[in-house]
Amino acid sequence: MENLNQNIENHYLKENLYEDIITRLKEQQIDLNTVKRADIAGVDEFHVRGATVSKELATSIDLNGASVLDVGCGLGGPCRMLADAYNCQTTGIDLSTEYIRTANKLSKLVNLDSKTTFIQGDATNLPFADHSFDVVWTQHVQMNIPDKKKFYSEINRVLKVGGHFLFYDILKKGTKEVSFPMPWASHAELSFLFKVEEMDAILKELDFTNEKLTDETQAGIDFFNALVAKLKEFGPPKIGLNVLMGETTKPKLMNLLSHLKNGKLELKSGVYKKRA
Repeated sequence: MENLNQNIENHYLKENLYEDIITRLKEQQIDLNTVKRADIAGVDEFHVRGATVSKELATSIDLNGASVLDVGCGLGGPCRMLADAYNCQTTGIDLSTEYIRTANKLSKLVNLDSKTTFIQGDATNLPFADHSFDVVWTQHVQMNIPDKKKFYSEINRVLKVGGHFLFYDILKKGTKEVSFPMPWASHAELSFLFKVEEMDAILKELDFTNEKLTDETQAGIDFFNALVAKLKEFGPPKIGLNVLMGETTKPKLMNLLSHLKNGKLELKSGVYKKRA
């Protein structure tokens, strides 16, 4: 597992990430003393549809004032959004040391460091006490985790009774193999896709009740189609996912789009409640 974790961290590694973002902000003549969340939204949410889908997911339940854990938080965009818009006290955990370093610096940059905390760690061995959070939130993370039962068991453990688990994820549909590279894996050895039915079975075994399940696939396809058209007309954005994926951005996103269209993959979001 240690070797797998290191290989996954290497897959996402982009050295001097925060410094690169700062350079790009300066190139847009954005005053570093007045940087807003919107100025970095293109890069700080590493999932399909970015900040838009996070805002939608946040309306699923009453989040005002909640303590929230984001498992696989990346650069911390959703944590900052929840802290800012819903007065949440948010904690993010991610395997990537560089992502966590950048997340902490970005929160300080936009004056949200008092409401956000970011910790490097393993999603299958969460460094938190039982029943610590009102809400656990995760987006596009489980694809890198082979032990799904351990992953969701840890989410269950740190969640308060009556608390909610919110997710937005890429899931396998059917039995056909997918092509690589993908945003979460350069090759098959780093990818552990499974089906929504398998996820539901694990969560129900852990005493979760499903309150909402939404098919997000077409919205994801529409997003990518619009993105491709925009790239053709204007080229890559100053601050976008290309900052994270570099020259591999196009093949990774095109493979993902292709498999969403041909039905090998699907996008789902949902809400589960932890029963007493």
